[in-house]
Parts: sequence; structure tokens; C-alpha cells
Amino acid sequence: MNTLSVRALLVRGMLAGLAAGAAALLVAYFLGESRVDAAIALEEHAAGGHHDHGGEEELVSRAMQATGGLATGVLVFGVAVGGIAAIAFCVALGRIGRFGPRATAAFVALGGLIAVYVVPFLKYPANPPAVGDGDTIGKRTALFFLLVLLSVLLAVGAVLLGRRLAPRLGNWNATVAAGAAFLLAVTLAYVFLPSYNEVGPDFPGQLLWQFRLATLAVQAVLWAVFGLVFGALAERLLTPASARPRSAETVAA
Repeated sequence: MNTLSVRALLVRGMLAGLAAGAAALLVAYFLGESRVDAAIALEEHAAGGHHDHGGEEELVSRAMQATGGLATGVLVFGVAVGGIAAIAFCVALGRIGRFGPRATAAFVALGGLIAVYVVPFLKYPANPPAVGDGDTIGKRTALFFLLVLLSVLLAVGAVLLGRRLAPRLGNWNATVAAGAAFLLAVTLAYVFLPSYNEVGPDFPGQLLWQFRLATLAVQAVLWAVFGLVFGALAERLLTPASARPRSAETVAA
């Protein structure tokens, strides 16, 4: 793959990430923000009906956080994810099997969802407002990103292990062995990394899990839309028009 193709794929990855971010933004707004508002209401009730801002006014209103702030964060994150995933696609294409651009994009998106979010989420799930100790937020954030990095490295290692085992075990057995090695390594990481359970006894369990499932849905939609959109764009770029499947209308014409 030449430099021009990589550059073109990077641009298409960022565009696909923007589209994926827009879809994830809708999910975050309609599924997540109502749970955030409910958690904030509980926090205010516990604090006597008001937030304590140290005598200062809020710099950013809640309405702005739920609209402009949310849109900016999700869209920027989508573009960044799209660019990084496009680079991963360039590395993976033709090296993880005889898959075309669409299938490779789907595998990259699925692997990204699992390694970047699902594995860290199962150990350090997202918490809504009013949940979590402010004194440990720095440690919890650092551990979350450490687990993200570790999960990505373990996923890459599992792919490399599967490729090395394939000539001796066959593709299916090598894939199973690599997947088992990944799960074992992640389990060991779960065991040795510290855990935090800072959910208060009065916080509604249903609201907590609705919030966490909403965050998971946001990530699932983002990666799924990216895989579909980027796969289509990459195929149009890399596959000659003469080699693409033709529709029935085109054949008839």
C-alpha cells in the first residue's frame, strides 16, 4: 500500500469517524442525558437541594454541557477514533486473512470496541454523577487508561500469536488458541489491578445500570457505524470498479 493510499484511507477514516460520532451523539443525548439529569437531581437532593461550587457560579451551564459540550466531545472523539482505526486498518489489511476491505474494517471495528472499551468497562465501568469518591478519581482514571493500553497491546499480541500458530494448527484452532490466551491475560490483569466499589447504598441500582448500559450503547453504535461507513469508503478506494459486485439493474442495463 503506497503513501497516497494510506493518506486517502486516513481521510476517509476521519470522515467515517465523524459520521459515527454523529450517530453516537444521538444515542448519548437520548439515552444518556436523562440518566445524567436523574443522577444530578439525586446529588442535589443529598446536598440539600443545591450544588456547592465554593461560592462561584458555574462556568458552563448544564444545558450547554448536555448540548454543545456533549456534541463537541463525542464528535472530536469520533474523528480521533476514525483516524487511529484507519491506520490500524492499513496494518491489518491482507495480514489477518484473505479478507476484503469491508470485512477487514468490520474486524478492526469489532476489535477496537472490545479492546478499547469493553475490556476496561468490565473492570472500571462508567459512573454517573453522585457516584464515586472525588479523592480517588485520579487513580481510577489512570487505571482505566492503563487497562485500555494493556488491552490494546494484548489484542495485538493475540493477533500476532494467531498468525504464528496458523501454519501448525490451522486458522480455526489458531484463532481459538489466541483468543484463549487473550482472555487469560485479561483475567490476570483484572485480578492484579485494584478494584473500586464506591456506589453508595442509597443510589438506585436501576439508574446506575441504565447509565452504564447507555455508555456501552454509545460506544457500540460508534464502532458499528464506523465499521460500516469506513468499510464502504475503503472498498470504493481500493477495489477497482470492474471488480465490484454489480447490481441487478446494472447487469440488466
